[in-house]
Amino acid sequence: MQNLNASNEQLLKDARAERDALMKDAREIKDKMISDAKEEAKEVTSKLIENAQVSIEQEKQAALAELKKQVADLSIGIAETVIKKELTSKEEQLKLVEGILKEVTLK
Repeated sequence: MQNLNASNEQLLKDARAERDALMKDAREIKDKMISDAKEEAKEVTSKLIENAQVSIEQEKQAALAELKKQVADLSIGIAETVIKKELTSKEEQLKLVEGILKEVTLK
């Protein structure tokens, strides 16, 4: 009977040790999976942020280029209107051309 009790005690002790080892392994696997998932999430987030920043910069540059084009078109339109109004006579046109030619220097 003592041998049976001792044998049962040893089996119980071995089973507990094996259970503890399995639980430890399971915790380690769980912790690694969580750590890997966090790392992957960080990488994905970083890529998304980087892609968004590149996209924003491209759209900003496109918007600036469009704005510059619109400002240039508007400036040309205003200049045309002013010049047409100011140069209604041939005499005024000649004065303007002569004035521009005097300002121009050959390099």
